[in-house]
Amino acid sequence: MPGLPVTLGFLLNDVARLLRKRFEQNARDFGLTRSQWQVLAYLARNEGIQQSALADILDVEPITLARMVDRLEAASLVERRNHPTDRRVWQLFLKPAANELIVSMQELGDLTRAEALAGVSEADRETLTRTLTQMKANLVAACNAPQLKRTASHG
Repeated sequence: MPGLPVTLGFLLNDVARLLRKRFEQNARDFGLTRSQWQVLAYLARNEGIQQSALADILDVEPITLARMVDRLEAASLVERRNHPTDRRVWQLFLKPAANELIVSMQELGDLTRAEALAGVSEADRETLTRTLTQMKANLVAACNAPQLKRTASHG
């Protein structure tokens, strides 16, 4: 339909998609997929996280994450360790070889963000970050709240 307004959701989705695409272009020479980069990035912030919890955060099926971790483990970047009190649970840790990649990933992230934010003032960047942080908090709270029952009206 022509003339549909650009909505916040579509704009956020497009910006996120293009950020991922540009990061992938910049990271092509490292031989890792975007999904593998994501696993490394989340592990850098959450070492020792349970494999199932990381699957939830990444919004992937546990078996999908297990395959990604298998490949990262084979590349000596990640290791699984048994949980100290529950043998059924795997915790994930970065191996020393991943540290250099994490630094490169941070540099590529900085470059990609700089490209995306070219021409945006520092004040606008701060406002954008504050606004998106508040939106995230609002949505986390809403997702954790009981769903409201709505009645459909067909009038």
